[in-house]
Amino acid sequence: MSFTPCKLRDAVELIYGKSLPDSVRKAGNVPVYGSGGVGGYNSQSLVDGPGVIVGRKGTVGSVFYEKDNFFPIDTVYYVKTAPEKVDLRFAYYLLKSLPLPSLNSDAAVPGLNRDRAYDLPIKLPDIGIQKRILEILQNYDDLIENNRRRIHLLEESARLLYQEWFVHLRFPGHEHVKIVDGVPVGWERTTASNVMEVLSGGTPKTTVNEYWNGEIPFFTPKDTTKCAFTYSTEKTITEIGLSKCNSRLYPKYTVFITARGTVGKLSFAQRPMSMNQSCYALIAKGNISQQFLYSSLKASIEQFKARASGAVFDAIVVDTFKQIPFLKPSETLLEEFTESASKVFEQVDKLSLMNIKLAETRDLLLPRLMNGTISV
Repeated sequence: MSFTPCKLRDAVELIYGKSLPDSVRKAGNVPVYGSGGVGGYNSQSLVDGPGVIVGRKGTVGSVFYEKDNFFPIDTVYYVKTAPEKVDLRFAYYLLKSLPLPSLNSDAAVPGLNRDRAYDLPIKLPDIGIQKRILEILQNYDDLIENNRRRIHLLEESARLLYQEWFVHLRFPGHEHVKIVDGVPVGWERTTASNVMEVLSGGTPKTTVNEYWNGEIPFFTPKDTTKCAFTYSTEKTITEIGLSKCNSRLYPKYTVFITARGTVGKLSFAQRPMSMNQSCYALIAKGNISQQFLYSSLKASIEQFKARASGAVFDAIVVDTFKQIPFLKPSETLLEEFTESASKVFEQVDKLSLMNIKLAETRDLLLPRLMNGTISV
């Protein structure tokens, strides 16, 4: 294959983004990119899409692809290429294959030094081979994106079913059920604290190496995802680490709720996990299912946020759960909803796990395709 050894500077140009404080942004649908990805929207763009964005400060070396016009702020670079020489989408995959996060130029103020990045050695294939490499990688990304859309539709169907039955009270057979003081006969008006266990987490000592980098996922607010489930976590702990902190090993389908800082994010554990003290683990009591619990919390999450309080930053405390009203439906209706919702969340679970496997396979292929180890 025709691969030319060269430096990154021979393939891409990294251009500084522009400062755009929240105070000067105007409402619009143009994504504003920082090093962590889309961090808001604006009425005007700085760069016509498609484009590639590289984290310069903050999340150093992060790489994003944007199809539409966008605004890169001053914590990122955006990328230009000579189209006849380097396909922009190929540049995105090329940059993702490089050790950019390791190029922090200053320990005190971490940042991606452009000159150090430019000096990285690469092998640049001709434009025809770039197109063939893109076909392979985009097939994976297209499958992942299709699954994401399906996941969104499935989660939305579960949300709408809950709203229809338990908020609008248009549940099966509602025409024949009497409503007394706003509550269907056979239902119970109670509080969140009466229908779920609110359990705490904890962090092993960070100075003890044997507590960390084990096989047990360690959930923190950073690990919430756009999907209902969280599979992987930034940090992991060992069995000894688990025994030395206040967290249990919580089973799959435990509902985690972020309680400090950015409060009110919900996530199902996709496998057994431990958890830090910035979250609560929620386990349903009695005949209430985890699927119903998650759906009800999703519908009432704004109430949690409104009641969050703290001297320094917002926080959900155990007493918050005593203040959140909870409408417990009849046992028959609970079972009926759980049967339907379980099928939906099982599909979400399978699709999100499939996406993890697809991404792992793509990421294994990526460096081999980029250095010519795999022929195309």
